[in-house]
Parts: sequence; structure tokens; C-alpha cells
Amino acid sequence: MIPELKKTTEHKMQRSIEALKQDLAKVRTGRAHVGILDHVMVDYYGSPVPISQVANITLIDARTIGVQPWEKPMVGKVEKAIRDSDLGLNPAAQGEIIRVPMPALTEERRKELIKVVKHEGEGAKVAVRNLRRDANGALKDALKAKTISEDDERRAQDDVQKLTDKAIVEIDKLLVQKEQELMQI
Repeated sequence: MIPELKKTTEHKMQRSIEALKQDLAKVRTGRAHVGILDHVMVDYYGSPVPISQVANITLIDARTIGVQPWEKPMVGKVEKAIRDSDLGLNPAAQGEIIRVPMPALTEERRKELIKVVKHEGEGAKVAVRNLRRDANGALKDALKAKTISEDDERRAQDDVQKLTDKAIVEIDKLLVQKEQELMQI
């Protein structure tokens, strides 16, 4: 019971960290990367689909993303979807290719983005701590039901705490890395 509990707790903590990585990837730096458009939805014949399912997305240069819809009538819809997204981008269609220049970040905007990053990190830490609480609660319940001994419960709680500490350290590393990325000009 205890090894299974530790394994599932560790797996859930890793999923929290992966979710944080995905959230941090959405926070844009001054450089262009194709992942920034992953969550843009395009109206494709009446149903919303991710932009990657209707267009080829490439990097033209360090500050420009190229989007080439597979169907010519989709150029206007894709351009509108990018413009209407909350990413603050201003795409420009040139024939069949849509160029999406990444605007340079101001110092004020960088600081706002760092606050957003810290908030995301704190949310991930809270999720990890909640997982620790749940695991410790399950251990206490098992102790009450006399399925494990007090010594086993204490050792398992220590192991869960080590997993939590490891996850928090990994989250902090991700946050520092993203902050440095944001502050680069």
C-alpha cells in the first residue's frame, strides 16, 4: 500500500510540474517560438480547431513566425484568430503566408510577465503541497485502520516530504530559468 501511494503521489507531482512547464511556455519572451500559437483556435467550417491542424507553423527568423494555411480560404480566418487571441500579436498576411512578428518587450511588460510567472509557480507549489496533504491523510487513515504500523507511517511521511521538497526545488528552478529568459534583451 505504501509503495503504491508514494508512486502515485510522485506521478501526480510530476504532472503538476509538467502543467507548469506548459503554462510557462505560453508566457512569451522577446523571441519567437512556434509553441506560442498552440492554444490559438481557428474557426474551421463551423468548429474550433487548433491552428496547428489547419496550417503549417514555422520560424522565419528569431522574431517572426510564419503561418501557412493548407487551404487558401483559411488565410483570413487564421489571421483573425491570431489577432483576436490574448497574445497581443499583430499578424500580416502576405499572399498565402501569414507573418507574425513578435513585438519587443518593454521593461514594464517584462516585470508584469515575471509576476505572472511567479503566480503560476505558486499555483504549482500549492498543488504539490495539496498532494502531500492528501498522501499524509491516506497514511493517517491507514494507521487508524491498523493496516500499517506507526513506524511505517512515519517513514512514509518522511518519504512523501522528500518527494515534495524535490518537486518544489524543480519548480523553483523552472521559475528562475523563465525569469532569466524574460529579462534577456
